[in-house]
Amino acid sequence: QVQLVESGGGLVQAGGSLRLSCAASGSIFTINAMGWYRQAPGKQRELVAVITGGGSTNYADFVKGRFTISRGNAKNTVYLQMNSLKPEDTAAYYCYARLLRTGAVSFGDYWGQGTQVTVSS
Repeated sequence: QVQLVESGGGLVQAGGSLRLSCAASGSIFTINAMGWYRQAPGKQRELVAVITGGGSTNYADFVKGRFTISRGNAKNTVYLQMNSLKPEDTAAYYCYARLLRTGAVSFGDYWGQGTQVTVSS
């Protein structure tokens, strides 16, 4: 089994900051990419940011310059530093990993259970 566990969500005022963390554990051979998606009520889940094993990053336009994604030294953790938060950033944030399980023949996509971020105006 593979688990992705997020932490760091909460309530913050507009203009404030939060840092999300996600750790992947289990029978993992290698991780190709990790990232964050978010889903607000009544909306589709959308990409926030992703980082590859080589360190390449990709951000949604609506977070460029405000959010920073990074990976831990152990490469099985990913962080999302969120600055200058806006009320429209309010959503459930989900950790994502594209990884190869030990003994598997193909990569699969895995998700955490989500952590709520609420930004008050």
